[in-house]
Amino acid sequence: MNHDDLNHWSKRAADWARDYHAGLRDRPVRPAITPGEIAAKLPQKAPEAPEPMERIFADFERIVPDGMTHWQHPRFFAYFPANAAPASMLAEQLANAIAAQGMLWQTAPAATEIEEVMVRWLAGALGLPARFSGTIHDSATVATLSAVLAMREAALDWAGNAEGLAGQPKLTLYASDQTHSSIDKAARIAGIGDAGLVKVDTDANLSMRPEALAAAIEADRAAGHLPIGVILAVGGTSVGGTDRIADCLAVAKAAGLPTHVDAAWAGSAMICPEFRHIWAGVEGADSIVFNPHKWLGAQFDCAVQFLADPSDQIRTLGLKPAFLTTPEADAPTDFNDWTVPLGRRFRALKLWFVMRAYGLEGLRARIRNHVAWAGDLAGEIADMPGLEIVTAPMLSLFTFAAESDEETARLIAEINAEGHVYLTQTVHAGRVAIRMQVGQFDCTREDVMAVAEVLRRHRAGRARREAG
Repeated sequence: MNHDDLNHWSKRAADWARDYHAGLRDRPVRPAITPGEIAAKLPQKAPEAPEPMERIFADFERIVPDGMTHWQHPRFFAYFPANAAPASMLAEQLANAIAAQGMLWQTAPAATEIEEVMVRWLAGALGLPARFSGTIHDSATVATLSAVLAMREAALDWAGNAEGLAGQPKLTLYASDQTHSSIDKAARIAGIGDAGLVKVDTDANLSMRPEALAAAIEADRAAGHLPIGVILAVGGTSVGGTDRIADCLAVAKAAGLPTHVDAAWAGSAMICPEFRHIWAGVEGADSIVFNPHKWLGAQFDCAVQFLADPSDQIRTLGLKPAFLTTPEADAPTDFNDWTVPLGRRFRALKLWFVMRAYGLEGLRARIRNHVAWAGDLAGEIADMPGLEIVTAPMLSLFTFAAESDEETARLIAEINAEGHVYLTQTVHAGRVAIRMQVGQFDCTREDVMAVAEVLRRHRAGRARREAG
């Protein structure tokens, strides 16, 4: 295959993509297949000779679409979405064609400088002070790990990188049980371990109790441990738990600890000024992460970390062997120093395209609609016999359940097997609940309210079976 072939097949792929998205509503959200079914359709060995692209593309059409869970389906209400607006898809095609490795400014000057500007655009759009700089990671997991590693090194006066963790005091990191499992993973990878991750008590609103945070830090210091930092949640993954940001930041500051705010999903909503009370005080944080790929239409992967001062993170993660040292006297930004991987994709291009193609007002309109539609659906479900709202909407996320855990589990299994909509489950306060999250880029109110229709149909069918 050469570039002339690529020109032909790229047009064919664009036609396929248009038809695929146009027909998504006619597909089940999740395929009815069993593990191993797709692998069984593939040859056991790689081909020795080249194969014609016509055959390769035909196999793609035959095997792949019907074997996928369709994340761009307008009735995908499971997890949080991984959106891909058309403008983002176009930008990714161009970034893939350029195929740069943006580890240094000199290896990708435009990628580096557009990234710097896009971070500033987003900081302004979210209402953050101009002092915040930042970078784009692949995921919030890596952004959080980067922040935790910087916390660790600052607490150890940079001895961890130089000497390792053997012989150091026990390190402690603080978060609530509403934070994402990526915080647990960061604690493990950073050498803090599960035992060093202190899950601070929450109140009735699922917010970290500031007084409990202060007591935990004081107790650990009295025991000879070394607290390194505090991680706060804005829109926890399970049910949207959100910490009292200003109050908890005040405790951390009084204790001399750096802070990281995980707003991976909910942070996108802060482009709407009316939602910013949810994270009031966030301007006092040292690090903040949110994922434009979850709600702003920039497809995965795209996690933006804002930093009030990047110097500790750069000192922790920056590492330049001689072959990467560049001679520029004005020291341009090399973003590989800000994160764990050396290699970096041109992620900023899709942000540039998306924010220009839809404008902040267009993106705000989508988020406002999603929040409103989630509220409308929650109201309908609350009125259905045998169902109740377990956690009220936090932006566009809420949970509901049937009379018993068994019935709830059976209900979601039946719904997802049917495939008209796709939901997920969680456990909240010891109870199985069904998560409903509105955020797919092209969904409509009709798509959202289809969940109510599905619930009514399944509940009615069950009532008939029990009566008959």
